[in-house]
Amino acid sequence: MELGAFSVSLAVSDMAASRDFYGKLGFEQISGDGESWAILANGPTVIGLFHGMFEGNILTFNPGWEGAGRPAEEFTDIRDIRAALAERGIEPTDDTTAEASAGPASFTLTDPDGNRILVDQHV
Repeated sequence: MELGAFSVSLAVSDMAASRDFYGKLGFEQISGDGESWAILANGPTVIGLFHGMFEGNILTFNPGWEGAGRPAEEFTDIRDIRAALAERGIEPTDDTTAEASAGPASFTLTDPDGNRILVDQHV
């Protein structure tokens, strides 16, 4: 099962300070409005900064994306990933995969230690 591009989504309290900090580490904004959310990349490493959108940090996988938000030529659709996980006894929460038979959708998982994982397909 191919989950797509990986990033860490960080809940930040001060977007400007966070963008400045990660900028000093060599990250550049590649997407987002820069106030409520920003996607930053440093080579193949991607992080998302989110202000006021959710609590806590989230591990994120994006089916249909490669690296820094580049569309993948071939990928496993999120609905197929959802079905494979169900067969393995993993039931997601906040699941939008049933709303359409193709295209954007998402769901959230929680690992045994309470870490949240977002699978978020944009294509």
